[in-house]
Amino acid sequence: MKITEHIKNANGKTLFSFELLPPMKGQSIANIYKTIDALMEFKPPFIDVTYHREDYIYKQHPNGLLERIAYRKRPGTVAICAAIMNKYKVDAVPHLICGGFTKEETENALIDLHFLGIDNVLVLRGDARKADKDFVPTPGGHAYGTDLLQHVKDMNCGKYLHEDIENSECTDFCVGVAGYPEKHFEAPNFETDFRYLKKKVDMGADFIVTQMFFDNSKYKAFVERCRANDIHVPIIPGLKPITSVKQLITLPKIFHIDIPVELSEAVGTCKSAQQVKEIGIEWMVQQCKELVEFGAPVLHFYTMGNPAPTRQIVEQVF
Repeated sequence: MKITEHIKNANGKTLFSFELLPPMKGQSIANIYKTIDALMEFKPPFIDVTYHREDYIYKQHPNGLLERIAYRKRPGTVAICAAIMNKYKVDAVPHLICGGFTKEETENALIDLHFLGIDNVLVLRGDARKADKDFVPTPGGHAYGTDLLQHVKDMNCGKYLHEDIENSECTDFCVGVAGYPEKHFEAPNFETDFRYLKKKVDMGADFIVTQMFFDNSKYKAFVERCRANDIHVPIIPGLKPITSVKQLITLPKIFHIDIPVELSEAVGTCKSAQQVKEIGIEWMVQQCKELVEFGAPVLHFYTMGNPAPTRQIVEQVF
């Protein structure tokens, strides 16, 4: 079922969902199942699975020369989605990214998803490789999220890369895009970032999932601005609790978000790691209750492979 249908069928009730990371190469799917098992009693209608582009390792040969070898730390997104749908009978939402894939590889992945009966995708440009200062498109691949979005919408209309394909079947993906209540870090200003979001919705994006945030006023302002600019698709807030002092530095650095002064000062006065978790969970519980009251269609949690904090929060909200 499409995410938009899940939201419509909820009749205004806020739903719960979460995001998973594929296991590292060489690890089993067992840890994925442990995370899901811990949260299934809250009846998520869908579960996101992230996609990760290739990175590089350098292998030194006996002659001293270095060979750059591409590899993926976390492969298996499509297979994990199929396993989740088969085992738990919930919809899986794979992320699709530009980096690391040619257009042909992207199309083949979409065909596989279509064959598996997967109805939803979240399209993203994706991040730069660790070795690259800026995002570098894969040769023969998409450079922008709008290009990837157009590729999916073309396939929904039966238009594939090769025009010699006759009687092409139309896919029917429900397509999500990312939204940034605090602006994407590469955008020169919020107005420019918002203009690109509006373009994606005008192109046919069906829903928006936001970057994590810790100040609900920013999400509310973002939603209100969207509605005032004729963006009426569901806007799903992305959420993650603070669980360590270190995250006061790492989360703003990695995700380019602000931590409210009240929250950072409360965490800074904690005497133990347990106190930090308690403060972070308490803050997120209050956030969630306010978002439910505001009418958020779904509370979407970035679990980062650790379901325990999410479970503690959801138990107090739903």
